[in-house]
Amino acid sequence: MPASSSEAVRVAVLADSDTRWKWGALTARRITPADAPGSEKEPTGFVLRGRATPTARQLAETGASEAAPREVTGAEFLREVKDAEARGERYDVVVLALVGGTVRAVLQGLADLGLARRPVVVTGYVGVVYEKLADGLLLRHGADVVLANSRHDADRFRAVYEGVGAGAESVVEAALPFLGGAPHRPEEGRDTLVFAAQPSVPVTRAERAYVLERLVRHARLHPGREVLLKLRSKPGEHTTHLEEHPYQKLVRDLDPPANFRLVYGHMGEVLDRTDLLVTVSSTAALESLHRRIPTAVLTDCGVREVNGNHHFIGSGLLTSFDRLDRGEVPVPDEEWLDRQGVAAGGSYDSAFDAARDRVAQLLALPGLPPISPYYTAETAPGYLPGILARHRLDVTAPPVRDSGLRRIVREAARGAYRHGVQRVAPVVRRLGEL
Repeated sequence: MPASSSEAVRVAVLADSDTRWKWGALTARRITPADAPGSEKEPTGFVLRGRATPTARQLAETGASEAAPREVTGAEFLREVKDAEARGERYDVVVLALVGGTVRAVLQGLADLGLARRPVVVTGYVGVVYEKLADGLLLRHGADVVLANSRHDADRFRAVYEGVGAGAESVVEAALPFLGGAPHRPEEGRDTLVFAAQPSVPVTRAERAYVLERLVRHARLHPGREVLLKLRSKPGEHTTHLEEHPYQKLVRDLDPPANFRLVYGHMGEVLDRTDLLVTVSSTAALESLHRRIPTAVLTDCGVREVNGNHHFIGSGLLTSFDRLDRGEVPVPDEEWLDRQGVAAGGSYDSAFDAARDRVAQLLALPGLPPISPYYTAETAPGYLPGILARHRLDVTAPPVRDSGLRRIVREAARGAYRHGVQRVAPVVRRLGEL
């Protein structure tokens, strides 16, 4: 029997980074039918073992869940889904907080499990969708629910699916699940500028050094203002994207004033004391705007697709360090805010109603249809096999016992890999440019 309003709804979240875990865990709670008594408040969490596997510190810092997710391979996750059904504890909903190619591979794995009743599959995007729109969407096609974070995104998603002749009924307009927090209230004597850093934007060392130098210069020009550089990860940790030139290393070449500091921590807590949020294109801008915190999106390194700040064209937020140095603060365009789903007000609380209704309708069906992705051996014979081969989701292989020694060896190998990516590889590339 499918889950119903009288039964608990069991939800599993599979993520591949700290930010996607945050999105997935919070999304799981918001889309679970509210009228299902006894439904789990905390989803069962899993993070994929790989190059971007978050540390315990990173997971805790998201504030998404009190229970730590379990680290698994893709095959181990699929095996858990199958074993859960055998135990009589099947997952009713699976939230895939993953990159597009991994979503497509897991969809294939779920389709091949031969479950008596498969879970409702939900996926979406962690933040601003500014690159690989078509490819990312088509790799996610086949999920029962593809969440769009705004009306703007929902229209774009449907246009892509309908434009290739794929069904668009899975697209559901919602919102970013981590918007919230108290509205901005200035405090007398407090003047805090926070720069929300991104691991790969801007990408070059020269551009990142420029941004850092301008932040330090701004701090010197405004000695009464606290200038905080909010960092996503500590050296050696990975996030969704590789960080080849960490600000922690670049700042060693400078002599910042006392009112300039590097900070970590939960973004929501940092925003609680923010009076001006500055970024190139971080999703933190949307969190800030939702709370009516003055927000600026930098144009210093160009308004370019590679920087992601082209997404903010028409927002009224685009500005430069020169203007910020003069005390100018951008004023957001209200119509743009509304289209992006970040306008403060009571509408946010109901933004997930459509997603909850869609999930409840699917759970109430006597049986779910087969998973039917757009990318198949017929539509993409030169592309799909490579996607599936890279993930090797072979659930027939015997499970690997995770002994203490194996864990130690795996952590050491991961540390060596990160050292190679962040320290050795950049040196090799620079030597190659000589």
